Amino acid sequence: MGKLKITLLYVLVGVTWLYVTDDLVSASVDQDTLQLLQSVKGYVFVGASALFLYLYLHRKEKFSKLQEEEERLSTLINSMVDFVNFKDGEGRWIEANDFGLELFHLQDIPYKGKTDQQLATYSPNFSEALQACTGSDEQVWKNGKVTRFEEKIPLPDGTYKTFDTIKVPLFMHDGSRKGLVIIGRDITQRVEMENRLNESEQKYKSLFDYNPEPVFMMDLTGRIQDVNTQFLNALGYTYEELMGRPVCRLLKKVTASEVQKIIRKIVTSRKGTRNGDVQFLNQGGQSVLLHCTSVPMIVDDEIKGVICYGKDVTGIRETQERLRKSEKLSVVGELAASVAHEVRNPLTSLKGFVQLLEQEDEKHQHYYSIMLDELNRINRIVSELLMLAKPQETPLSRCNIFDLLIGVKNLMDSQAHYYGASIDVSYSGEGPSLILGETDQLKQIFINLIKNAVEASATKVDIRIMKQEGSIQIIVQDNGIGIEKDRIKHLGEPFYSSKEKGTGLGLTITHRIIHSHGGTIQYESEVGSGTTVVVTFPAKHA
Repeated sequence: MGKLKITLLYVLVGVTWLYVTDDLVSASVDQDTLQLLQSVKGYVFVGASALFLYLYLHRKEKFSKLQEEEERLSTLINSMVDFVNFKDGEGRWIEANDFGLELFHLQDIPYKGKTDQQLATYSPNFSEALQACTGSDEQVWKNGKVTRFEEKIPLPDGTYKTFDTIKVPLFMHDGSRKGLVIIGRDITQRVEMENRLNESEQKYKSLFDYNPEPVFMMDLTGRIQDVNTQFLNALGYTYEELMGRPVCRLLKKVTASEVQKIIRKIVTSRKGTRNGDVQFLNQGGQSVLLHCTSVPMIVDDEIKGVICYGKDVTGIRETQERLRKSEKLSVVGELAASVAHEVRNPLTSLKGFVQLLEQEDEKHQHYYSIMLDELNRINRIVSELLMLAKPQETPLSRCNIFDLLIGVKNLMDSQAHYYGASIDVSYSGEGPSLILGETDQLKQIFINLIKNAVEASATKVDIRIMKQEGSIQIIVQDNGIGIEKDRIKHLGEPFYSSKEKGTGLGLTITHRIIHSHGGTIQYESEVGSGTTVVVTFPAKHA
C-alpha cells in the first residue's frame, strides 16, 4: 500500500471518529454520559497517538540501522579490489562497486536500471565485453547454480584483463528469476606468471625431452626420477620400468655406495662434476658406455637431486680400440719389414751349418734335431711377420669357396689325423658359391682356423657354407676345449695366444686378410663345448 493511500485512510478514519464521537453521540446521550465519553475519547486518542509514535520511532530506528548496514556494506564492497555487481532478474544493474564502474568506465553514467546491452552504448571501448556478459549470464541462469569461470575483458590498448568470476543466481519461490550476484577477481598477473612458468617448463621440458644425448634425473637416494627418450633408446627400457629404480642397478661395476659418494660430492660442492666413461647395462645385459657429467638439481636454493647428462661413446671407444689395434698392427708390420729380412740372413747360415754338422756328427743327432726344429719355428715366425708388413696390391679374382675349402681339407687332412681329428666340408646352397678374393690368402685363413681347432683338442671340425642374399657365410665349428668369454675379444691381437708356444700372429693375419676382402669374422665359444667361427664375405654373382 502506498504512502498516499495510508494518509487518506488515516484522515477518513479520523474524520469518521470525530463525527461519531462528537455529533452523533452528543445528540443521543445526556450531558453526564457525554462528558464521560469525551474523557474516554481523549485517553483513546493519547493511546493511539502514543502507539503510532512508538511504531514510527521503531521503524525509524530500524531504517537507520538498515541504512547504516547498507553504508557499511557499500563501503566494504567499494573497498574490495574485486568486481562486485548486483543485477535483477531481467539483467538490469542494481548496484556495482567503484572497481566495477572504473573497470568499464561507467563512473559518471547513471547505470542503475540499465542492462549490459544498454550500458555498452555508454562505454564503446568495453562494448564487446559488456555484451559478452549477457551470454554468460544466460548460461548461469540455465545451469541454475553457482558457476565459476574465467572471463577476459579486452582493454583499449589491445591487452586483456583476466577475471576469476563467480555468478550466483537467485530465484523466487515460484522459480522465477529474482537476481544475480557477480563477483570477479582480477587474476591477470597470476595468469601471466602461470603462462611464463608454463613457458619456462616447456622450454626446460624441450631441453630435457629433445636433448640429442641421454639424460636422466635421480633423487638424493640415487633413485631415478625422470629420463628422456634418448636414455630409453640407449638402454632399451620403458619409462615405467625405470621410474623409482636405483640407478646403481643399471651400472656395471658401480655400487650403491659409490653412487652415494658422487651425490654427496655434488651436494657439498654445489657444482657439476665429470664422471667420465660409465658402463651401463641395457635390458639385454649388454654394456653401453656413456660419458657422463652430473650437475645438481636446485629448487628454491635447495638441492633436490642430480641431473646426469650422458654421451653414448660406445661406438667411439670401439673405433678408438680398432684404431689402437690398427696402429699396433702398423707398428708390428713396420718392425716386421725391417727385422725379418735381417733375421733371415743369419738364420739361413745357422740352419745350413746345423744341417752340415748333423751329417758329420752322429753322436749329437738328438741335439741337432732340436736345433733344426727351433730354427724352423723361428723361420715360420719370420714368415708370419713378413705377412704383417704393409700388404701389396693383390689382384682379386672369382673364387669358388666350396672348391677352395675342399682343397684346404685335402691339404690339412694328414695333420688333422695326426691329432686324431676329422674335417668335414658341406654346402647347403644352390649354384656356385663365388666370392672375389686372392686364392692363396683365402686358403691361409682356413688353414689357420682348422689348425687352431685341431690343436684345441677337437676331434671333429665341421665346415658349412651357407649362401645368403648378398653374402657367403663359412661356419667353422669344432668340439674342442673352447675359449673363455673374456678372452674372445682379444682374439686377433698380435702376440696374444693361449698356446704355450703360440705367437698369436696366425689370427692377426687371418683378421687382416678377411678385412682386406671386405669380410667379417665372429666367434662363439663355451669352455668344454667347442668353438664356432663365422666368416662372412660379400657374394659375387656368376
